[in-house]
Amino acid sequence: MASRVAISRASRIKTKLETALQAAVLEVEDVSHQHAGHAAVRHMEGGAQETHFNVRIVSAKFQDQNLVKRHRMVYDLLSDELQSGLHALSITAKTPKEAGIDNSN
Repeated sequence: MASRVAISRASRIKTKLETALQAAVLEVEDVSHQHAGHAAVRHMEGGAQETHFNVRIVSAKFQDQNLVKRHRMVYDLLSDELQSGLHALSITAKTPKEAGIDNSN
């Protein structure tokens, strides 16, 4: 009998973003507990569990992309999460050069 291991939303987010954007830096912070009393979250099944995240990502794939396009890239990669309970995402998206980790000098 195969066992099913539940993978956290944070882990899924991290895997999707690391794989697609080849992130040099990726931080995924679950801040759902800060929103537990909000009306929109109170009515969700299970309450405010893995519904709100802060994401900081540094990727060379953001080069020559404006902020809106960078955010769109992240939202597109996480569209299934947004449709299945992810309520809010705060995104900081930078290139390695903008983040001060560009080693190509």
